Order: sequence, then C-alpha cells, then structure tokens
Amino acid sequence: MQIKITEAASDLFRKDWGFGGGDHVRIFVRYSGGGEDAFSFGIIKDAPHYPAVTAEAGGVTFFMEEKDVWYLDGKDLHVDGIAEEIVLKRL
Repeated sequence: MQIKITEAASDLFRKDWGFGGGDHVRIFVRYSGGGEDAFSFGIIKDAPHYPAVTAEAGGVTFFMEEKDVWYLDGKDLHVDGIAEEIVLKRL
C-alpha cells in the first residue's frame, strides 16, 4: 500500500488549498451514506499520530492513520488533480 500524489494534485493543494512546506495532510475514511460504497475519503490538515502510509509532494506530507488503511483493502491510493478537483482513487 502506498499513497501516490500527482504533480497536478500537489499543485492544487499548494495553490488552491493553501498548503505549504512542512504541512501535513491526513486522508481519512468517513461514512458517506448508502449506495454502492457507504464510505469515502476526507482530507484535513492534521499532525500524524499513528501513520500507516505516508508520501511527500511539494514539501507537504500526506498520510493515512493505521485506523483508516483498512479502506485501501491492500491497494494503493492515487491522489490526482483533475479539472481543478482533488480526486482520490484506490487502485
């Protein structure tokens, strides 16, 4: 399991979201309701406590805590910037 951040995503986090060098971004799992998949990813600025996977891009550290990696189901997390939106996919 890895977190992979594209350059487009890194640019969006820095330019549109205001993250900079030394910041930490936690990617977490949240309940989003019914449908095919009742869970989705959330993003928040936070310090790591029990990081299970981490990646660095543009001076920003992205991570998922141990309690959330179950949602990856052994897959990698790809974080991309598409049409000015952050897109997170398990691949």
